[in-house]
Amino acid sequence: MKTFIFILSIALLGGCSSHDIVTMDEPTNQIHDLNDLDTDGVIVARERCNDTVLGATIDNYGCGKVSAINERSELKILFANDSYYIDPQYYDQIEVIATFMTDYPNTVVTIEGHCSKTGSYDHNLTLSQNRANAVTTTLTEQFGINPDRLTAIGYSFDRPVDMSETSIAHTRNRRVIAEVTGEDTTADMKWHIYTVDEEVK
Repeated sequence: MKTFIFILSIALLGGCSSHDIVTMDEPTNQIHDLNDLDTDGVIVARERCNDTVLGATIDNYGCGKVSAINERSELKILFANDSYYIDPQYYDQIEVIATFMTDYPNTVVTIEGHCSKTGSYDHNLTLSQNRANAVTTTLTEQFGINPDRLTAIGYSFDRPVDMSETSIAHTRNRRVIAEVTGEDTTADMKWHIYTVDEEVK
């Protein structure tokens, strides 16, 4: 009887061990693409924005977060009395705007011309418009900015910054303002493996 039980135990153990061996008749198919073609840390299966610039900060899907740009800057351009000619010595002021627009191709610029309260309103309206036009023309002809991204508008003396009507006030009120608006798609934080998906609202 003991011999029978011993033989039965060996047979049962042998049967169990044979079931532990797994054989693969076909190779496993990879469902998702786990490559990272633009080396931004986001796999193709998750990627929504291809060709990310190396080192750019992005979200979980390989896209830059969009933030609004709205910058106003006074250009230090001195015009001769009753003139809209821009002396080339002031081109470096305009180049700052051109460089910014080149760095941020989703931006547009409005150039505002302003005058002091001397002379007639209509004359100053034309003069302020011509001064704004002179700046946008320089942006296009000297720095290659597409004119479709530029708007020029003259305000005559409707928007003074100094109401005192002194000689100093007249100087302050004769000015050109560049307002840059658009979008910046540079994110604030680099995506990494520990970030989690944000809820879609």
